[in-house]
This record gives sequence, C-alpha cells and structure tokens, in this order.
Amino acid sequence: MTHAAQVDTSAVPASDTQEKTPAPLSRPMIGVGFLVVVLSYMVNAMDRQVFPPLLPNIRAEYGFSLEQGGLLATNFTLGMALAGLPAGYLLDRFRRKTVLVVSIVIYSLGTMATPLATGFADMTLYRVVSGFGEGMQSAAIFAAIGAFFAHRRGLAFGVIGVGYSVGVFIAPLIGVQLVSMHGTWHSPFYLFGAAGLLIAAAAVFLVKAGLTEHSAEKVVSTKTYEYMPTSAYNRNTIALAVHAVLSGVAIYGFLGLYPTFLITSLHYTSGQAALAMSCLGFGGMTAIFGGWLGDRFNQRNLLILSMLAVSAISVCIYETQAGIGMQCVFAFLMGAFGLGFVYPNTNSAIQRAVRPAQIGRASGLFVTSYYGPAAFSGLLFAALVDSFGWDRAGLLQVTVLPLAGALALTFVRPSKFNNAVH
Repeated sequence: MTHAAQVDTSAVPASDTQEKTPAPLSRPMIGVGFLVVVLSYMVNAMDRQVFPPLLPNIRAEYGFSLEQGGLLATNFTLGMALAGLPAGYLLDRFRRKTVLVVSIVIYSLGTMATPLATGFADMTLYRVVSGFGEGMQSAAIFAAIGAFFAHRRGLAFGVIGVGYSVGVFIAPLIGVQLVSMHGTWHSPFYLFGAAGLLIAAAAVFLVKAGLTEHSAEKVVSTKTYEYMPTSAYNRNTIALAVHAVLSGVAIYGFLGLYPTFLITSLHYTSGQAALAMSCLGFGGMTAIFGGWLGDRFNQRNLLILSMLAVSAISVCIYETQAGIGMQCVFAFLMGAFGLGFVYPNTNSAIQRAVRPAQIGRASGLFVTSYYGPAAFSGLLFAALVDSFGWDRAGLLQVTVLPLAGALALTFVRPSKFNNAVH
C-alpha cells in the first residue's frame, strides 16, 4: 500500500486548501501508527467476542432467560449504532485521532464495568456504553484509514479486518482459560478492558496526525466527481445500507448465539464451543484477501457471491448436526465470508459510493446501518429458537436474510463509485 505524497491543490475546493496539512510521515511511522490502529481494533473485537462464550456462565449466575442472554450478547451494537451518524459528522469536522483515543477509553471502561453489574438493567447499560465507544472507534478508524489509503482502501480495511479476526480468534480461548483458572467469568473483562486503556495511551504517542487527519480529496484531486450524486445519501449508499442492515442482523445473530447453540443443542463442552468460535475468527483473517479482491474486481458482485455463501454455510451449520471437526470447518467458512469478505467490502463500498469529502458521513452511515438493527439480532434469534427450534431459526435468520441482502445489492451501480474509471 503506497501513498501519494505530492498533491495538486488546483483541483481542490478552497475550503480544503485552507486546512492545515499534516506533516509528511516516514514509512516506519506510518507502519507503527497503522499497527497501533490494527491492535486497537483487535482489542475492540476481544471486548465484543468474549461475551458469547461466557454467556452460559453469566446466565447461570444471574438467572437470565435465553432471550435476555441473546439480547445482552448483541445489544452492544445498539451503542455502536447510536454513535455512528454523530461520529460521522464529527469526523468530518474535528480531529479523528481525538475521537479514536476517547472512543477506546469509553469502550474499555464499559467492558471493565460489565462484571460489576447487579442485574439485567445495569449490565445492559454497560454493554451499550461499551458499544458506543466501539462505534465511535470504528467510524474514526475507517474514516482515517479510508482517506489515507484512498487507492487501496479495500486492502487496508482487509488488514484491519485481520486484526479484528485475531481478536475474535483469541478472545474465546483466553476467556474460557481465565474462567478455568480463576473460577469466575469476571477476569477476562478486567484484562481486556485494561488492555484497551494501554492501547489508548500508546495511540496518543504513536499514531500521528499525518496518518489520521489526511484528506481523501487531496489524494485524488486530479479526478472530477461530477458524475456522482452530490448527496452522501444516494441510491448506492441506501442500497448498501439496506444490505448492511440485513447482513448485520444475520451475522450478529449467528455470532451472539452460536456458542449457546453448540452447547445446548449439540451438547458440546465450553472448550469445544470456544474452539469453534476461534475457528470463526481464524476464517475472518481472510479479510486481507477479501479486501484485496474488492480493490480489483466488481465489488458489488463480490458481495453478492459472499452473501450467497453465508446463506449456504448456515444451512450446513444448522441442518447437518455435524461433529466438532466439521463444525470448525463450517465456522471457518462463515468467518471467511461473513467477516473476511462481507464486512470490509461493504464498509469500503459505502465510502466509494460518496464523494471523497463525505467519507466521514459514509463511515457513520455504515456503522449505524450495520450495527443498529444487529443490537436486537440476538433477541430475535432467541425468540425464533423458542418458537421454532434451532434449525428453523437458523434457516429464517441466517439463511434467508443474506439472500435478501444479496437482492438489495443488485440495486448498486459501481459505475457511480468514486474509484470508477470514466
């Protein structure tokens, strides 16, 4: 991934040329800053994904129903959704680095507060607060990195996705091991929250403004965007937002209750369920390949194929009663397509569907669309399980919804993307 350092300001609007341009960075400083950003997103993933494997322990301690547990497993995304659009507007007006550091502190404190809950209400609050910080961080990261690596946005998002998937991979294993060592589910939340605070401190010193405050419009200032809609909320972004809603509900409903399905329906041990979840995270490490493909081929068609794959894999997971070996294979494939292909390409496509100066709003729209309805995906899945059983619930939420998301993508016109050749 290279960065164009020389800028032709003649084609840049006056308001942009008046901005203070961050000092150029050396390649080592770019690499160090980008590594810290990736690590921060890895900790974000650890905070999110340590909860589902420990949900049976949490339900046993508090006496939560399956519906309550399902809601708690995914309601942090409500906080992410609430943060999305406001963060998008703030990012177009204020320093992205400031938003990034503050957001890491918020979600880390929310994570550390979770074991202090006395019941369902305050645990819900802590989960939503944690999600609010994670939503701010997601919008800040993808706006900053999307601007800096404007020509290799999909690949850059794929690398960040690998960091996220590493977090998904190790969080269940570390969480279950810590529970086994200490006899309580509290310790993983304290450990991961403290790790987030350390990353925030590192970001203050190691993530430079030259990486986070770049203007995408300056990178590509020799192009004209008259062929694109003037509004950030256009046909392409709306169709991609609908797809994001459907994919978020399907994938997060699956993520939130997959360990519970393995333990209660297939009678796996907690260790086996954690292994399957880790395989899912391992599959998500294909994000660097998925993002690379999205930079080089028709991104809409790649997303459609990925959604069809998610739908097919869910049939295998919920209908075959597979043993631990095959479940790990299915989990890997679900992670590959759901996290490695769908997530980074939806995120980068929605930024490509707007003019470069609007990527902050596009990033916020993605966060709100993807994570907002996903907040209730666990509750919906649990209700479907109570009514129809695991196999029918999986068919309705994790098989049918991705098909509807693929249909929404047929309305996307890549010829109107800001990287289209005209």
